[in-house]
Amino acid sequence: MTQTRIRDCGVNIGELPTGPRNKISDVPGVLVGHATLDDARHKTGVSVILPGAENPFLHKPVAAAYVHNGFGKTLGLMQVQELGVLETPIALTNTLNVGRIHDALVGYMIDRCREDGYRLTSVNPIVCECNDAGLNDIQRRDLGAEHLLAAIADARADFAEGDVGCGKGTVCHSLKGGVGSASRRVSLDGRDYTIGVLVQSNHGALKDLTIAGRPAGRIIDASLRCSAPDKGSIISVVATDIPLSSRQIGRIIRRAGVGLARLGSFIGHGSGEVMLGFTTANRMPHASEAALLDFRAIAEEQIDPLFRAVAEAEEEAVLNSMIAADAVTGFDGATKRSLREFIDDVLSWKG
Repeated sequence: MTQTRIRDCGVNIGELPTGPRNKISDVPGVLVGHATLDDARHKTGVSVILPGAENPFLHKPVAAAYVHNGFGKTLGLMQVQELGVLETPIALTNTLNVGRIHDALVGYMIDRCREDGYRLTSVNPIVCECNDAGLNDIQRRDLGAEHLLAAIADARADFAEGDVGCGKGTVCHSLKGGVGSASRRVSLDGRDYTIGVLVQSNHGALKDLTIAGRPAGRIIDASLRCSAPDKGSIISVVATDIPLSSRQIGRIIRRAGVGLARLGSFIGHGSGEVMLGFTTANRMPHASEAALLDFRAIAEEQIDPLFRAVAEAEEEAVLNSMIAADAVTGFDGATKRSLREFIDDVLSWKG
């Protein structure tokens, strides 16, 4: 899939090497799919992150969640914080469709477990959201089971970014936001591992946007005059194949905030910054005959490269979400422009 990404513009973030796709799907087994609702009234959708081929309820990936600023309506974080595992794919959508996608994800897991010979009677779906009401007629709430299932059916390694799925109607630093992803490789005990990030970007004020050390937002706003207060949100999902404990994942995903700060975000009062992470290397069985389980984790003094990896990948994922997005005109005629229109002016700025 060919789309413009920030590296195509000559902007290389950080020092760690990327994975082959530079996406969260560089983590083996992780796939992403979208369903987009795009017509005169709708600029919205659903995106899903599948944490591997195994049934996540029967083989639960070790996970963690962190709420940096809690202006949001995400469902399912309480149990992740308590038990440290995922039980379902992760679904991303708009604010007023969280309930409908939650219900659809319950139905999907009932059917998935039935296929595996298990009768599901309780499950903890993870549904995260950003408010796309600036471009989407959000009160219509027309997303449902058909869109969730379509996103799951669409799941692939080479997935689209920008104004697709949950990112169709989002706005980032007053420009068009969307879905973005990036990855980093780290070496531990002579073996290469991957950390990937996917974001649903819908946050930040234009005047604060910083790209490669340049005051990008101020350069752009000199012509657009459209900077608005930071009232949006961003969902950040981190995946890795490094063996980690839930506590360690919690430490790592907090570094997504470093990437946001590098882009100029100060994380405003009205912005919801939710961070969720999981590892495919440690899974907890739903039922075990053994009282004790074998478990691996990284030595704490070796964790710094993982912190750097998340910070770098987060920063790049947000920029990819913006540079891959086309300009979008919403249901009421408002248009959010693409970063691609201005990136040459930003990079040619001499101060």
